[in-house]
Amino acid sequence: MKILMPFENMRIWQPLFDRQGMDHPGDFSLDIRETENGWELTADLPGFQKEDIHLDLQNDWLTIEAERHSDWEDKDKKQGYIRCERSFGRYHRCVDVSGVETADITASYENGVLTVELPKKKVQKPESRRIALTDGKPEVAAPAVPVETKTEA
Repeated sequence: MKILMPFENMRIWQPLFDRQGMDHPGDFSLDIRETENGWELTADLPGFQKEDIHLDLQNDWLTIEAERHSDWEDKDKKQGYIRCERSFGRYHRCVDVSGVETADITASYENGVLTVELPKKKVQKPESRRIALTDGKPEVAAPAVPVETKTEA
């Protein structure tokens, strides 16, 4: 006897739903790996010109934007194209960089790959010092009193 399982064949679609990375059409895939001194972000941006990639930092968020224009701007005249499959448009991703020394972020773009170095914030060790003991009550400095000056009219 075989039990009816109408959704059994839908398992073949599961890998598509488990895929991480491109959640929205305007996204691109990126990898972030931890290094000895911070993190390295790598994004594949093939076909983009360096001038079309922008990195902006605001409120501990790094925004990476890339825009690719089509070879033909006039949609009525596709200049002899029979098929256009390459995608054009604006792509973006935002990355939380709250644990990063933002003043030291560096980026490079080579052979279609964007690499961003994100150095970790330096942890300041709490300062400790020894306080000397004195006999009697500790002296407290008197608060400063403003001095009024009178001018004669």
